[in-house]
Amino acid sequence: MTLTSMLGGFMRRHWKSYLAAGLTLAGIALLSVSVPRRIGHIIDKLATRSLAPGELATELGILVVMGLAIYGLRVAWRLTLFPVSYQLGVELRHRLYERLSRQGPPFFQHQRTGDLMALATNDIDAVEMTAGEAVLAGFDGTMTLVMVLAMMILGVDWRLALIALIPFPVMALAFWWISSHVHDAWKTSLDNFSRLNEHTQETLGGIRTLRSLGLTGRSAGTFSAIAGDAADASLRAQRWEAAYEPAVGLTLGAAVTLTLAAGGAFVWHGEMTIGTLTGFTMYLGQLIWPMFAMGWVTTLLARGKAAWSRLEPVLSEPDSIADTGTILEPPAGEIRADALTFIYPGQHLPALQDFTVQLGKGETLGLVGPTGSGKTTFLRLLLRQYAATGGELSWGGYPVSDYRLEALRQGLSWVPQEPFLFSASIAENIALSRPLATRREIEEAARLAAIHEDILRFPKGYDTPVGEKGITLSGGQRQRVAIARALLSPAPLLLLDDALSAVDTETETRILAHLREARLGRTVIIVSHRLSAVMDADRILVLRGGHVTESGDHAALLNAGGWYAGQWRYQQLEASLDAL
Repeated sequence: MTLTSMLGGFMRRHWKSYLAAGLTLAGIALLSVSVPRRIGHIIDKLATRSLAPGELATELGILVVMGLAIYGLRVAWRLTLFPVSYQLGVELRHRLYERLSRQGPPFFQHQRTGDLMALATNDIDAVEMTAGEAVLAGFDGTMTLVMVLAMMILGVDWRLALIALIPFPVMALAFWWISSHVHDAWKTSLDNFSRLNEHTQETLGGIRTLRSLGLTGRSAGTFSAIAGDAADASLRAQRWEAAYEPAVGLTLGAAVTLTLAAGGAFVWHGEMTIGTLTGFTMYLGQLIWPMFAMGWVTTLLARGKAAWSRLEPVLSEPDSIADTGTILEPPAGEIRADALTFIYPGQHLPALQDFTVQLGKGETLGLVGPTGSGKTTFLRLLLRQYAATGGELSWGGYPVSDYRLEALRQGLSWVPQEPFLFSASIAENIALSRPLATRREIEEAARLAAIHEDILRFPKGYDTPVGEKGITLSGGQRQRVAIARALLSPAPLLLLDDALSAVDTETETRILAHLREARLGRTVIIVSHRLSAVMDADRILVLRGGHVTESGDHAALLNAGGWYAGQWRYQQLEASLDAL
């Protein structure tokens, strides 16, 4: 979709506001072009001493009333149209947020956070100005230009009008040349602003790492360089925009010179009165606004097109996972994977191959294996962050693709390897999935996650703000808050993706014991590198290279003497050495 077609559709939806603003501007233009003609008549009457006593005061009063009317109408069209153009910004930001919230990991792997933030701010602002100021300035400037030219040609002297318009084609060529450079300059400026956003976001997010490695100086240097590039690009764009004013000034200066030369000759030969020449000169002065409006509109269109060329691909990007399911109820019951296979985009080797498992309602499944063996991949397929490339994954007797994404994800609680906490209180983070949960329910979930005592040590207890991404908490505390959040959720499936990696073995034991006691019929899938986290699972699968190499409960796998048994002995030895 082009910028023009998008704006056309928006204007059709809000045609009443645009029509009202257009009629208001038409009234302004009519009043404005009437002023020079009336002043010209006053001057001619003064020159011929034909102005009756008191008539001058009446004429001046009429001019004052016309000026006040123009002022009032200008305020009216701004109040009419600008709220509508701001509505476009609201709509675009809503569309962008909705688009981003529906995308999965494949989309964000090739998008930068800073770039997306820039789209939501500077780029949408540029498009919004195109829908407001550009449209109205273009309409107002065009209408004023047509009326002024009509008065100059038909109401004053067509010969003088043609002479005055001689420099204007040169100005049009200058505008065309400048506008092409303005578009390129603003495209570069927006790109550099995105780079600046991206670097700032990464620096603030990793400030502790930069400090610990002594890299703050280098990061500051990089920031200065990027900020300098952004400033230079913006300055170049502003310089090209500033070129419009000299083009207008030179054109109008040349037009005034030609007008005074030719008009003076007409007055000398008695073909034109001084009042008429004065009125014509005032009309020429009224061309200043249409010329500046033309430059301003050209600038805003260049900005809008540059911004839309960056924004439109993101808005039109299809969903990473097509939400075509028809089942609106959250799933429950047996989970079955039959010969499940998945290859990540851009990869050649499968991350999961011929994966088969059957997990009954209320059972616990443990997934273990070396790094990169496909454990987390299976959870991502359950979450429908990706779609399987082969085999079938079903839940409750239906393929997961038959469920609406919202319904599917209502059926599970997920604690990822790196849990995310919002800039809110601890209680609000725990109650994220159940905002109406009571404080007693929140505290009970925290006890099950073995974080209750830690929370009470904070000065404000459960009302303690955790800071951005939970920066005030340790890694283990963040994991346990995320586990408490998942336990408070009523979802029938609980996914723990290495969610106990940052806690000590004693705390892990307490959490797992609480989990066994409070499962309440939940199905649980535990992914872990620490085998003690899955030893009580009903079934344990060992994955290596995307394949299931061992299957059984803890005792059976120890007796089998395979990878699981060897890893168990190693971890037990490691734990005993740590205890010394």
